[in-house]
Amino acid sequence: MKFLVIGLGNIGPEYADTRHNIGFMVADAMAKKAGASFSTMRLAYYTELSHKAKRIHLIKPTTYMNLSGKAVNYWMQELKIPVENVLVIVDDLALPFGSLRLKPKGSAAGHNGLKSIEATLGTSEYARLRFGISDNFPKGRQVDYVLSGFDDDEVPALPALIDRSIEIVESFVSAGPELTMTRFNK
Repeated sequence: MKFLVIGLGNIGPEYADTRHNIGFMVADAMAKKAGASFSTMRLAYYTELSHKAKRIHLIKPTTYMNLSGKAVNYWMQELKIPVENVLVIVDDLALPFGSLRLKPKGSAAGHNGLKSIEATLGTSEYARLRFGISDNFPKGRQVDYVLSGFDDDEVPALPALIDRSIEIVESFVSAGPELTMTRFNK
């Protein structure tokens, strides 16, 4: 069985380690854990891993956040992966920092990456792992907030949260969304 796991983020050093790039950070940690490295391919950085006899095709779109759907659609078609085997890792302002939630489907909730994926695929019926980044910003400063780094008091918690995110992805692949939600969504 094949899965497509997408870590959302923006390319370029100015975006590295920002809240909006947590999807890239989780994808990088997954690749590192598996001893894999990304190659620059069409519309994405791409690598393959396996977990419990399941094949994980891991991508980080190089299209920038608001065109993520283009990369997701291309790789789904190229690898012939059905939408139920797709998982998007995304930052979420609506969740407190440190909250991790697997959802089998849902709305874009104003997230430009998810809006692009939904528009391109014509559906919101794909799983997403929502990584809480909280909404601790003044009115009208959302863009500055998501494109800024994590606060000094948040940084020490990141490695454990990223490890937990990897566990959730691996559970999604090996046990499916329902069991994973039961186990991890608290």
